[in-house]
Amino acid sequence: MIELRIKQTVRDVTDFPKPGIIFKDITPILKDAGLCREITAALQEQVKEMKIDLIAGIESRGFLFGMSLANLMGIPFVPMRKSGKLPYKTVRQEYDLEYGSAALELHEDAIFAGQRVLIHDDLLATGGTVVAASKLIEKLGGEIAGYSFIIALDFLKGRERLKGFSAPVYSLASY
Repeated sequence: MIELRIKQTVRDVTDFPKPGIIFKDITPILKDAGLCREITAALQEQVKEMKIDLIAGIESRGFLFGMSLANLMGIPFVPMRKSGKLPYKTVRQEYDLEYGSAALELHEDAIFAGQRVLIHDDLLATGGTVVAASKLIEKLGGEIAGYSFIIALDFLKGRERLKGFSAPVYSLASY
């Protein structure tokens, strides 16, 4: 079962990025090419019936499997980056994290009106980052087709913050 394999491989890092936080580190997964292929296939299986025009991956770990999933599905991938990292004209959305605040940006021509977008990130925590990503897509006229995560920290109630976007939320492992 993919959830068990993920949970056996993910590393807990205590007090990162600040005291009291237990960070779920997916980098040990990246050392296992077979598990990476299984994760990408499992993500595709979850969303295969959805009409998706492109995948938007959230910096930085959302790029890893988001791009692989887009390639597997034969659809475009667009990066959503932290402030100041994209070279072209951008739209911006500020948001709060469980341990601070930040801003997310997207190229203004990354998504066109009416395109159905799957938002992918490695982990859903409080939902602040993915809500900002959703607002950016909506600013450009895109429609949220759904959300895809490797891990969901359900105790932080991020799924509840996404209910207002009326799109399915998928994850492969939940804590």
